[in-house]
Amino acid sequence: MAGLKRHFLPLLLLLSIAALFFYSYHRSTDLYLNTPNPNPNPNFPFRREFTFIVKVLAFNRLDSLTRCLRSLAAADYLSDRVHLHIHVDHFNGSAEVDRKLGESHRILEFVDGFDWKFGEKIVHYRTQNAGLQAQWLEAWWPSSDDEFAFVVEDDLEVSPFYYKFLRSLILNYYYNDANFRPYIYGASLQRPRFVPGKHGNKMQLDSGTRLFLYQLVGTWGQLLFPKPWKEFRLWYDDHKAKGIKPFLDGMVTTGWYKKMGERIWTPWFIKFIHSRGYYNFYTNLLHERALSVSHRDAGVNYGKTAGPDSHLLDENSLDFDLLEMWPLSNLKWYDFCFREVLPERVVRRFDELGSVLHSVQKQETIILVSLYGVPEMVTRNLLCNFEKLNIWNCIFIGPESDFLLELVRKGHPVIIGDLFLRSVVPPKMMDIQDSHTELMHTILVKAYVIKKCIEFGYSSLVMEGNMLLVGRYPYLEFDHNSDFFAGKSSDLFFIRSSTSARKIWVDKFISDVAITVNSLVSEKETTSFVHVVANLLVQKGVTIKRVDETSFGVDIASSGNVNQFSLGTGKKIVFWSRKIGSDLVRKRLEELGLWMVDDDLSCKAVVCHQS
Repeated sequence: MAGLKRHFLPLLLLLSIAALFFYSYHRSTDLYLNTPNPNPNPNFPFRREFTFIVKVLAFNRLDSLTRCLRSLAAADYLSDRVHLHIHVDHFNGSAEVDRKLGESHRILEFVDGFDWKFGEKIVHYRTQNAGLQAQWLEAWWPSSDDEFAFVVEDDLEVSPFYYKFLRSLILNYYYNDANFRPYIYGASLQRPRFVPGKHGNKMQLDSGTRLFLYQLVGTWGQLLFPKPWKEFRLWYDDHKAKGIKPFLDGMVTTGWYKKMGERIWTPWFIKFIHSRGYYNFYTNLLHERALSVSHRDAGVNYGKTAGPDSHLLDENSLDFDLLEMWPLSNLKWYDFCFREVLPERVVRRFDELGSVLHSVQKQETIILVSLYGVPEMVTRNLLCNFEKLNIWNCIFIGPESDFLLELVRKGHPVIIGDLFLRSVVPPKMMDIQDSHTELMHTILVKAYVIKKCIEFGYSSLVMEGNMLLVGRYPYLEFDHNSDFFAGKSSDLFFIRSSTSARKIWVDKFISDVAITVNSLVSEKETTSFVHVVANLLVQKGVTIKRVDETSFGVDIASSGNVNQFSLGTGKKIVFWSRKIGSDLVRKRLEELGLWMVDDDLSCKAVVCHQS
């Protein structure tokens, strides 16, 4: 037996060393995926197999194409296999046929002889003119979720470092679960310099921001992720077949489309991105540097050559760590107006509430909006209403759903009611059986949120999803001698933060709200937050200022033609009963000019308000 042990000891030692090596290797991989500063060494241990295809879109500019392909061939591909697909469009028209044929043949002769040693080279030569839109849209249909396309037009020149950067970005933000988001559609290598939203903010970024997210697609060196591109192509097919135009009011690109029509493709993609709330990576390399530069040669976009838009990043100008990839949570996000967006503010537990309240409050006021029982299209119209009025200090309360999580990624803070309540209420009191119980429990959610608001010194305006603000907040005209205001006809309720309100809105008061709500749940009765809270406050001898909404608002559920109402001076809200159907709500709001969503249930317009 002793001899047998001696015989196996070397084997056991070898296995132990192998196990340690295996653990260390995979541990180093985990550390790489989660560290904010991954090792820029191209031979780092983590490797993920994916397909990278460079799509070059060419037409009749041989000199431009030559410069473009030579810059691509001079890049560092780290011994990876990278494919090159060159799409050559055919000339259009019958004038000067011999000259145009000669240009095309010279381009084909050059690309046929061009040496691409990094992977396969494919040349696609069209039989007739397709135009820039079709060149982009027909260039790629991903063969898998691990295939990426880097699209460049022929007047582009890329940095020798472009692939190393994109490869690192793919590994860190597409394959790292901690950083992956399905609503990021790619990365642009051009220098960011354009804000398409009319009257938007100037594009100002601090020197410490190297990487950020921005909704706008970049056509001068754009990396495309497979799933969002497929989704866009199917969306485009559906809209194009039905004759729907990519109009988006408030955007400069809509004017481009009205002028150039189907010669360009970006208004289609911008409309899609707006409806989905998707984002794109951009770099901020300072000193007008970029990883891809457009020489803006004469063509579809430029009547005459305008010259390079930026300085190409090369070995002589590289003075920072290009492969520094910070966690996604550290990056800034911007919409089409270049307004900073704060995505993923979702409250599931009471201890998550404080930071979200701080991020939301504006002028020490917070609007709480309940979405329980509110049709999705009505909620989307409400969001457009808030955007138009430049109202961003609101939190939405609702049941967990894909729609609610969509609001979160679009930058709207959300409280998931049932999960939030489970974090503060004993389980025996949280037996949510049906939608009625859920609706009643949202009263208690509001009570807890208001308590936290008062503790932070924030006033609260509580409203339901069955009302719209037309002008300024309605409470601005209220008597400042009172702390509590309740609507007579709607679920409008305002609580001013004060010492007296803080003394009233304590745990004992919330317990009374909970007891009342549970008794109503057991009796299958339905009521409102205003009714429960106002009655309890009156019982405690608190004076409540009753507000007649009809004096400054419009009830669209009342009998008669809605056109009899005026939204002129003094009208601040529109409201309606939950009992009327969403189709009638839409009809009435359309008559008042307050229906702001299109058939995609996204806002018809982008409304920019300068910060």
